[in-house]
Amino acid sequence: MNHIAEQPSNVIFKTSEIDPKIYVREQKGFYQKIRRSLNILLMSVFIVIPLIQHNGHQAILFDLEKQTLTCFSTTLYPHDLLILGLIFIVAAFSLFYVTRLYGRIWCGYTCPQTIWMLMFNWIERRIEGSHNQSKLLDNAKMSMPKAVKKITKHLIWTVLSLFTALIFISYFVPANQLYANFFTFQASSLTVSWVIFFAACTYINGGWIKDKMCLHICPYSRFQSVMFSQTTSLITYDALRGESRGPRKRTQPKPENKGDCVDCNLCVQVCPVGIDIREGLQYECINCGLCADACNAVMDKFNYAKGLIKYTSESTPSSSWKQHIGYGLIIGLLGISLVTWFFERSEFEVSVIRDRHTLYRINDMGKVENTYTIKTLNKSQYARTYQVNTINPERFKIAGNTQFTIKPGEHYLNIISVTSNQHLDEKINKISFIVTNKKNSQNHTLPTVFFND
Repeated sequence: MNHIAEQPSNVIFKTSEIDPKIYVREQKGFYQKIRRSLNILLMSVFIVIPLIQHNGHQAILFDLEKQTLTCFSTTLYPHDLLILGLIFIVAAFSLFYVTRLYGRIWCGYTCPQTIWMLMFNWIERRIEGSHNQSKLLDNAKMSMPKAVKKITKHLIWTVLSLFTALIFISYFVPANQLYANFFTFQASSLTVSWVIFFAACTYINGGWIKDKMCLHICPYSRFQSVMFSQTTSLITYDALRGESRGPRKRTQPKPENKGDCVDCNLCVQVCPVGIDIREGLQYECINCGLCADACNAVMDKFNYAKGLIKYTSESTPSSSWKQHIGYGLIIGLLGISLVTWFFERSEFEVSVIRDRHTLYRINDMGKVENTYTIKTLNKSQYARTYQVNTINPERFKIAGNTQFTIKPGEHYLNIISVTSNQHLDEKINKISFIVTNKKNSQNHTLPTVFFND
């Protein structure tokens, strides 16, 4: 049972005092094993994806110059932005659904800001010592040992930021080309500028802004509270069991007038955003579970039951089955739309343009002739051959090249002339071209008009 209701109402979603530096104490435990395993997996995926090759090119690449997104055998163009929109909408609704179930668990376990913030903190702890030693070092006068530690820390932070930026840029510039050119000083000034920019952003966010991003900058922290419900599982302090809190020795029995909380403040010391979970539900909490692991370790030492701080909700998730069905239907329909669009997607784009200078002309045989330009884009990664015909060839005849081959990713302009095989009574007549991909028989129909004399 969640005892949020017993917490003082004036601290619900309270704002922290701003803004001393937070010295995060390192903590091991069940939830941290989950978080670190996820972080290692996500970091590995982030690093490895740009290195994957497919058919002689980078498998996943955002080419800003060509305005394309390559994903293995599929190349997406600006015309295909619908699929990216659907992907982002599915991701957004999935995030809302997870937030509905577990609060800001995205922030605590998988957010890049949290991953890099705790990674930078891990480096700081290895160099400067514990959180208390780091605080003493900051308050000490400048000396050679202090300078060496600070320079070493910031140098490692800078190197980590540089490699982070290079990995990120390798999603937009082929990785083999980027790394070779950058480290041999042959990269373009534009590429170097972007690498430096993202390295600076990583260094500032991970090393200096840290928790301020979660507290004051990230918009998600502001609107996520509206998605909470009685079924949302949040990190919560059990006030009925813990109060009244107070210090005691491990060897003595628990005082009769005291709760299980020994007031060790470890839950505050390990919190990346510097809050005291015992003060009630606060929007700053990122549901990372560090305070729960710290508290469980203390409970073990005092032979008390674990779970004084734990994930809990006021009611069971089964009581919100309508919400599950609603989110499930939305995500399912969006997923079906995404898959359907992908398999129905055409490998080429085509358009027809009439001659804008002359509506028609009379050719040497005395027939009315109209000129058209068929513009075709091959969106596949292979050369393709296309055939152009009119829907009613018995009425309209094409003079010109009706079959052409286009290299992958290229536009081709095919100029054709059309004459009428029959007498036309109307001044303006409807005509349609059909362009067919001879590889898979996909086709596009292009309606236009034919002018008569």
